[in-house]
Amino acid sequence: MQTSVTFKKIDPSDALRAYVEKKLDKFDKMLDSPADANVVLSVEKIRHIAEITLNCDKVSIHAKEESDNMYASIDALMDKIRTQIKKNKEKMKRHMSGNKDSIKDDEIDLETPAPALEEKKNSHDIILETLDFKPMDVDDAVIELDAGKETFFVFNNSRTERMNVLYRRHDGALGLIQPQ
Repeated sequence: MQTSVTFKKIDPSDALRAYVEKKLDKFDKMLDSPADANVVLSVEKIRHIAEITLNCDKVSIHAKEESDNMYASIDALMDKIRTQIKKNKEKMKRHMSGNKDSIKDDEIDLETPAPALEEKKNSHDIILETLDFKPMDVDDAVIELDAGKETFFVFNNSRTERMNVLYRRHDGALGLIQPQ
């Protein structure tokens, strides 16, 4: 892997450069073709910022992390890159396999409500909402849940090919409901 490390507002350090290169060498096994990595390490007041742009074949990945320690920023950055590479590889694998199981011909007609839904039970109104189940990873579902105002997100898990529900618990943590 071609690696260039740039230092901004920080003294160039061979130790930091070697640390970044050591971490990036682990990604050579994950990538199918040679890659170019441009890493920028900078300090702004007390924030230590690590930023990377990774170009490989048709894939371009950009990530940025900051913390109060440069080594912690680099570690968090490498974790982000690892998940993005895995996600991209799985996406390409699904796309290249030609497997179209996610596209179902037998759609359920959700436009017309079922008779049980039309009845009022215990004076509660039931409102029918239609959902578009597109296959995605749990990481993507977390992003979707954080982007919206809902407390839960229903999605089709691309790994298990089953419907899952991701929800925000009262203590702020996330919960995942999935069938066995």
